[in-house]
Amino acid sequence: MYMLTLSGNVLLIIVVRANSKLNTPMYFFLTNLSTIDICFSSTIVPKILINTISKDRSISLVGCALKMYFHMALGATECVLLAVMAYDRFAAICRPLNYQTIINKKMCACLASMSWGVGFGNATIHTPLTFQLPFCKSHHVNHFFCEMPPFFALSCKDTRTNEIIVYVAAMFIVMYAFLLTLISYIQIIFTIIKIRSSQGQKAFSTCASHLTVVTLYYGTIMFMYLRPRSAYLPETDKTISVLYTVVTPMLNPFIYSIRNKDVKCTIKICLSRKVSL
Repeated sequence: MYMLTLSGNVLLIIVVRANSKLNTPMYFFLTNLSTIDICFSSTIVPKILINTISKDRSISLVGCALKMYFHMALGATECVLLAVMAYDRFAAICRPLNYQTIINKKMCACLASMSWGVGFGNATIHTPLTFQLPFCKSHHVNHFFCEMPPFFALSCKDTRTNEIIVYVAAMFIVMYAFLLTLISYIQIIFTIIKIRSSQGQKAFSTCASHLTVVTLYYGTIMFMYLRPRSAYLPETDKTISVLYTVVTPMLNPFIYSIRNKDVKCTIKICLSRKVSL
């Protein structure tokens, strides 16, 4: 799954660079998403793979803090970027005549910068607050990687303040991003229903796939971060965390773009050139 994540996302970035026709806002955001997915999985999965074959499953406190920081930063960035991408598709499908005006190059740069800024700003707040807690119960983290909920369970100090900050951040970032995504796709679906053609049916199928992946990603994150500490379930949470750190990054390039006709044509052209050389 990790190899598929890397190859799928790297392939998408190469294809977009190779084909000037794909220099559009949609593919600009998709290359950002692919970059996030590569980094997101690479922050977590290699250590999990090492732990499956190594007897020593320890990690330094600094190493754990760095993994938590980048995991949180990239996860929040992806949340915001998925909402931005949904808005981009809404503008393209529901406001086609004004699309070039609404989503211009300056707006693309601003929206992408905002996504990265929100993600890393969120991690800059939460990671230091988490590692200021005293961990006197145990140094054994019952999880696949360094994430906040398992660390709260290890602390002998009252973590209510940390939990409130997490809830507030999750409400603003995850819930608002999910609502914006959902509203955008509902508008898109209503617009597509009015199009009585095979193109409309194909677009409807694509939107349904997109919405499924997005719901899976947001749903699992909300399950992890919008629950009280008393509802922490180690075994369930480990399974849920794999969905948004491994499964979704693997699916994104295939769902969002590699099924696209222009992308497939570019891949064929690149492969044929390699063969002819």
